[in-house]
Amino acid sequence: MIIEINNENKNDVNKPNQPFEVIGKIIPTFHNGIWSFTELLFDKPYIKSYPIDDERYEDYIDNPNQIIFFYYENGECFGQIIIRKNWNMYAYIQDIAVAKNTRGKGIGTKLIHRVIEWAKNKDLCGLMLETQDNNLTACRFYKKNGFVIGGVDTMLYANFDNSQEKAVFWYLKF
Repeated sequence: MIIEINNENKNDVNKPNQPFEVIGKIIPTFHNGIWSFTELLFDKPYIKSYPIDDERYEDYIDNPNQIIFFYYENGECFGQIIIRKNWNMYAYIQDIAVAKNTRGKGIGTKLIHRVIEWAKNKDLCGLMLETQDNNLTACRFYKKNGFVIGGVDTMLYANFDNSQEKAVFWYLKF
């Protein structure tokens, strides 16, 4: 069951945000106006986690321009997607997370479908998001769900320890 954030469930934000295995990366290429990519699998996968954002999630409750949806089974939160209207008429997915022990079971796809419905009801033209080139599993997921690469930013992470990472921007146009 997918439920939007409210005062009763707001403490479930980030429960599904758990470490993931980095198994490789994509190598994007731009040719004749079209982005594509090949995959490079790592000999030694490693574990990565994202920090918890220091955001006021109460601001998402009953807000027509941004929302959080949670995925529940048997009363337990296994997934979340955080989204907002963006200036360019896309709905921007700020975060999508599925609990480690339930990945690969369609929860992320169900959340994407719910957000598509939300975005269409807002008369937005599609979805967009950003992930790193070394989050191969996520890149595969976005491609499987109809997203295409719209651009790559080589400088977004240049001032951090992960300066080798490239930001990949994905779009799903309705």
